[in-house]
Amino acid sequence: MTGKDFEEPQNSGDEVQPEAEGADARDADAPEAQDGATGEGTPQDDASAQAPQDGEAADDGLTVDDILAAQQEDEAAEHDKSDYETHLLHDLKRLQAEYANYRRRTEEQRHVEIARAQGEAVKGLIPVLDDLDRAEKHGDLVDGSAFAAIAGKVRGVAERMGLVAYGEVGETFDPQQHEAIFQQPTPGATETTILDVVELGYRLGDIELRAAKVVVAVPAD
Repeated sequence: MTGKDFEEPQNSGDEVQPEAEGADARDADAPEAQDGATGEGTPQDDASAQAPQDGEAADDGLTVDDILAAQQEDEAAEHDKSDYETHLLHDLKRLQAEYANYRRRTEEQRHVEIARAQGEAVKGLIPVLDDLDRAEKHGDLVDGSAFAAIAGKVRGVAERMGLVAYGEVGETFDPQQHEAIFQQPTPGATETTILDVVELGYRLGDIELRAAKVVVAVPAD
């Protein structure tokens, strides 16, 4: 072979030029790829990123209707509370009135029961007092005698217990207090009066233990 056959091309860099152009193309595309990876993103991504912020703004925002509705709810709750307190106050006043009436009735009933019990105890003395009155009318209660002293003590016990005797000659006849066992026509009488007392009447407080038995004088025809 001659030297001409083994002669290398002078422009060897021209044979690798296409490869260099490919590398340059890759270097030019690389920034675009980096921009795609680190850039602002697509419009869909922007919309999805902004959606929660818009929703939060919608949730935090209040309209006039919302404010009015909230005020009405507060007023309704305050009205219900006021009605409930008023109802409780009326119930308290009613209970206080009922308790006051209960105490009054109980006190009145207590006094009545005490007087009734005392009356039952005093009733046993009434026959003894009747005997003492008859003995006095017959002159058996002589002053200074032992019998007169005993009569005075028994009458004193009855008075201390609150026993009151009534029915005297000359009083106007009262059918609510007196029991007429006989009517005596009397000339000159203008009204019915007590002519004689057969048995005294007795009362204890407001309790009538026994009506007075009397003879009454009535106007003569």
